[in-house]
Amino acid sequence: MNQFVDRRGFMTAGAGFLTAIAAPSAASVSDETAFPDSMLVPGVNDAPYGQPSPYETEAVRSISTYGPNSLLSASYAPIHLQRGIITPSGLHFTTHHSGIPDINPDQHALYIHGLTERALKFSVADLLRYPLQGGIHFLECAGNSWRQGLDPSTPPDNTCKDLHGLVSGSEWLGVPVRHLLAEAGLKPNAKWVIAEGADTGSLTRSIPVSKLLDDAIIALYQNGERLRPAQGYPMRLFLPGWEGNTNVKWLRRLEVVDQAAYTKDESRAYTETLADGTIQQFSLQMGVKSVITHPSAGHVLPEKGVYEISGLAWSGHGKIKTVDVSDDGGKSWARAELHAPVLEKSLTRFSLPWKWTGRTADLKSRATDAQGTVQPTHQEWSKLYAPGSYNHYNAIQTWQVAGTGGVRNVF
Repeated sequence: MNQFVDRRGFMTAGAGFLTAIAAPSAASVSDETAFPDSMLVPGVNDAPYGQPSPYETEAVRSISTYGPNSLLSASYAPIHLQRGIITPSGLHFTTHHSGIPDINPDQHALYIHGLTERALKFSVADLLRYPLQGGIHFLECAGNSWRQGLDPSTPPDNTCKDLHGLVSGSEWLGVPVRHLLAEAGLKPNAKWVIAEGADTGSLTRSIPVSKLLDDAIIALYQNGERLRPAQGYPMRLFLPGWEGNTNVKWLRRLEVVDQAAYTKDESRAYTETLADGTIQQFSLQMGVKSVITHPSAGHVLPEKGVYEISGLAWSGHGKIKTVDVSDDGGKSWARAELHAPVLEKSLTRFSLPWKWTGRTADLKSRATDAQGTVQPTHQEWSKLYAPGSYNHYNAIQTWQVAGTGGVRNVF
């Protein structure tokens, strides 16, 4: 029998029930009347750009580089410490193939040409004059969770951040690409657009015109401020729900063509081999996925009692419909609460009260999106892809809580 707690009872049982979660320390009148140091010394003035509290030192990204001769690097967001669905811009994950270029916005422009009635050039100032649109969406690297898929027989000894931290959520605002393509005038045989970045490696991806006419934007703002250099300043392509590499940063060119270009960036690193040897290209949408972020690997439950299981779910196909949670390795499931807002192609926060009895528990979350697609098990995912595959890993994550309270990654 699972140990999940009815949320309605959890919220209405009163102080006695809540005390069982974390008993407060005894207080005395002398404690209440003693002035803390913060009330005795004047505070300092604020800075022009606010910074986190110096006491909050754990919420940082971990950065990985891939060898002394490689410019490829990745910064993993601390999703195990995140609450809500918005990732602060300074903690948003990044993946860079050629480092972060220094681009003067006054000297940068976006060119649209190819199978168009006219070639157009847009400065940053031009784009900033347009009405901005967008929304709150997740962004996920196709290689997120790659350690889980690389060796399907051995679970890596990593934290939630280092396993699944190449996903983040932000509000993205910019100019809908369809407006710019309408100004350029698409010719009848326009089927694809080649998007090129202004980095040293000129990262280039082929994007179907249909996606650009749907919900794609030239993003100029993230979380209310101008894009940061690591996020593509002064402009980037943003494609809600699609793998991160297609969201070309430092965007400089959209060439309209009649067929995909099969560039190095989509034929080498972002092509998957299926178990039957078939090569799968242009698997652009990110699958339905969820992960319990607390408790997760590296956390330690200090004592028996009630805890809130909390996590994130998302799907590149639309909204999250349900998330179910298990504490017995999938033998039984309980429905988690989805926290508002539940948005299209956005991170969705879920939670469920749970009583830990001190016994070993295998915690899982299983998401289902509005299309009815259910998150696969690790075994189901591994049967689909060839050994050594690592892109688009979206299998159910299992965290094992030991009798000592320590949490680790298991299959």
